[in-house]
Amino acid sequence: MNVVTNNNIKCTIALAALENVIDPEIGLNIVDLGLVYQLDFDEEGKKIFLSMTLTTQFCPMGESITAAAKRALETTFDGEEVILNLTFDPPWNYERISDEGKKFLNY
Repeated sequence: MNVVTNNNIKCTIALAALENVIDPEIGLNIVDLGLVYQLDFDEEGKKIFLSMTLTTQFCPMGESITAAAKRALETTFDGEEVILNLTFDPPWNYERISDEGKKFLNY
């Protein structure tokens, strides 16, 4: 999993929070699924920019997953605004799943 960031320490904390967001259809968290592309932090503006994807553009749980991701970051970084960019470029594929995720899925 390769997450682009401008702050490695805050990114590590954010990813730990996002590991609690589970894709309910797959049963695996969005970090190990490789759905998180980028996390940037604006210290002065107190903003977090999350760029992520879904396994498919037509994911029936998409709204639930993105809302849970946003909520996880808002809870972890109290007082900071989370701006979520949902993108499908590049499209998600199985190669993005972490080694832990592949073990979980017996992949």
